[in-house]
Amino acid sequence: MINVRSVRLVRTVLTAVLTAAAAVACSGGDPKGEAAPPAIPVQQEIGRGEGRLNLVVWAGYAENGSNDRSADWVTPFQRATGCRVDAKIADTSDSMVALMKTGRYDGVSASGDASLRLIYGGDVAPVNTGLLANYGDIAGYLKNQPYNSVKGQMYGAPHGYGANLLMYRTDKFAQPPTSWNVVWDPRSPAAGHVAAYDSPIYIADAALYLKAHRPDLGIEDVYALDQKQFDAAVDLLKKQRPSINQYWHNYLDEVQSFKSGDNHAGTSWQVIANLAKDQKVPVDTTIPTEGATGWSDTWMISSKAQHPNCMYRWMNWVTSARVQAQVAQWFGEAPANPKACRFTAPGFCKNFQVGDAAFYRRIAFWRTPVADCGDDRGASCVDYDGWARAWTQIKG
Repeated sequence: MINVRSVRLVRTVLTAVLTAAAAVACSGGDPKGEAAPPAIPVQQEIGRGEGRLNLVVWAGYAENGSNDRSADWVTPFQRATGCRVDAKIADTSDSMVALMKTGRYDGVSASGDASLRLIYGGDVAPVNTGLLANYGDIAGYLKNQPYNSVKGQMYGAPHGYGANLLMYRTDKFAQPPTSWNVVWDPRSPAAGHVAAYDSPIYIADAALYLKAHRPDLGIEDVYALDQKQFDAAVDLLKKQRPSINQYWHNYLDEVQSFKSGDNHAGTSWQVIANLAKDQKVPVDTTIPTEGATGWSDTWMISSKAQHPNCMYRWMNWVTSARVQAQVAQWFGEAPANPKACRFTAPGFCKNFQVGDAAFYRRIAFWRTPVADCGDDRGASCVDYDGWARAWTQIKG
């Protein structure tokens, strides 16, 4: 297994948690099922760089060598373009939305549970893919998805993706678990020691389980839940509550809880498993038979960008094969550009199933819930505001 995180990054993320925006309860600008987002002009050419670039990023997406000299794709970018990068690290999608609403940032590495809120809130602009030099190399199944486009118009450059895996301590299970029932069944050997992602979007994980085990509910899309389906998911989460040891959003907290033995099983990311293994924690990961939710991140440009030319230059830089390889191995994700595999360590791309469309289709990637169900049910689905209110009640 490749060591994708160094101990130095631990300090970076701990700092990020202290400095990230605290307005996580803000859900203003959520889409309510509008026919179209605000009309914002599409940039037609890349002009002279403005000399600066302000980004909102997940930790590990804009490394400049200060944490590990071997992880630096920002400094070469600055030298090549003259655009000085200032990256603000956010630890949740809600923080990213809040930061982008200030208008002080040129771009963001948004996950699917933030991107539609940014699009419909008028906070990001449509992207001219003709200006993206590496767009043709990006895996086709990452383009024109419900979380990064509206009616065929792309709102960003796909960056990388991964699954929300089931992680478990191998010393607590005689056999590797094959179903998510280890986190949902109150009789599970992991009961009382379960970890769950601390976000309203986790409701989709309950819906995914119900989709497989309660076919009578008719769940097709775990992000398009009508009231009956939504209530069933919320009820399952409330029943799960006594089994929860930890709701996490800072992944270092989950590493520590698995290391101490307080967590036995729960939703996790590959980077967490890799970091835990580096610390000799006996864990492994799997995608259970029901499938998994996941995240696919997109570089999006602010509708108020003060340095749009530098942002387009950044999108071209960070989607190039060599840089994609650097980021993917540092963070622990599948790169959007499969040509990155030419520059990764042996076995890396196989481990992350890069370019495997069948694997991608098994993952229900985060998407902002909206009122419009996208089918003959019309605007009868519960939107993100409803998910946020329910999440507060679930956690108690």
